[in-house]
Amino acid sequence: MTDATITHIGGPTALIEVGGWRILTDPTFDPPGKRYFFGWGTMSRKLVGPSITPDDLGSIDAVLVSHHHHGDNLDPSAQALLPTWGTTYTTRKAAKKLGGNSVGLAAWETTTMEAPGKLAITITATPCRHGPVGSDPITGPVIGFSLSWDGQEHGELWVTGDTVLYDGLRDVGKKLKIGTILLHLGAVRFRYLSGWFRYTMDAKEGAKLLDEIIPTTVIPVHYEGWSHFQQGREQAERDLERHRITWLDPGETTTVTV
Repeated sequence: MTDATITHIGGPTALIEVGGWRILTDPTFDPPGKRYFFGWGTMSRKLVGPSITPDDLGSIDAVLVSHHHHGDNLDPSAQALLPTWGTTYTTRKAAKKLGGNSVGLAAWETTTMEAPGKLAITITATPCRHGPVGSDPITGPVIGFSLSWDGQEHGELWVTGDTVLYDGLRDVGKKLKIGTILLHLGAVRFRYLSGWFRYTMDAKEGAKLLDEIIPTTVIPVHYEGWSHFQQGREQAERDLERHRITWLDPGETTTVTV
């Protein structure tokens, strides 16, 4: 049995500390106020800065980047720091773009992190669809990450990545035993361009996913800090009330048995 310590830094960004590793997810460290353009006329403004600065973060062994082409998942400040943060695990397309110590993965591909004195952790890339049916050519490739290691009591630690609920996401619960989820929410929409189509899950979709997987720990992320997030914590709490949720405000930390 190995405990993991998880700190919510803000937006999709979290620090996972387990087995001697310090793993950063979807790093975003720009100050607030900047606008980010996502293509096809879509944009967002960052409203809140990170709860922890890179200078205060300490050493990082690995970074999980679900996709590189949206500034709310990898912003310029974080991209400049990637070479100092060990290995970056991301999509194949992103690995080609980012270069350096990047490892590209497609859905269901695996790789293992190993180092002397540290727990061996297997990373499985999990499928995502970052929008409605047919949006992949526009939104680009996205993956999530499931982390497994010997001695897990409840199951793997899964970072869903930016995705809506669809069959590929449901397959994760069918193929893997999931114990802890970092659940990307936010109900991202661009109503003036694409109506009511969502590009990430809202909490009702998240609840349906949890009904099927039944994890022991759920930590929502990716629901605050940017103007394109359409559903914050208050509404999400109501829609997720039938599930046991660990809410972490930016800067807060919890320790979970995985």
